[in-house]
Amino acid sequence: MTPEVQNAFEEQVAELENAARVPVMRECIQHGQVTTWAHCVRVARAAVSIAEALHLRVSQRELVRAALLHDYFLYDWHEPNHTKHATMHPVFALENARVDFDLTPLEENAIAAHMWPLPPGRVPASREAWLICAADKWCSLGETLFMR
Repeated sequence: MTPEVQNAFEEQVAELENAARVPVMRECIQHGQVTTWAHCVRVARAAVSIAEALHLRVSQRELVRAALLHDYFLYDWHEPNHTKHATMHPVFALENARVDFDLTPLEENAIAAHMWPLPPGRVPASREAWLICAADKWCSLGETLFMR
């Protein structure tokens, strides 16, 4: 990231890192030994880096906010009672984010659609949403395979 983009990124992360129930994300494991918060920061960084590398016009603020909140489901999905986590956690994340933050329609869609094609009906509707969807899959793969 360029220094200007990096500075904006760090400010945007700082805005949310202790807001509302975000600290709970540091207590939940996402993949391997990676917390949900660390995963979301990785996804946000990857999405911004991809956008910058491809010279895509995006709203960095909305991209980062949606990426940081895309897994704002606030529970341990490894417990047996969360059998539909793969398809339902975007719904729970969006519900929680709506309660705690003022979201734009772009942010709402990016959170809800980040698991596309699961389910196939929740489709990313912006560059930002597509970036989060791709970055999430890339980061999840790396965390699952290499960060155990």
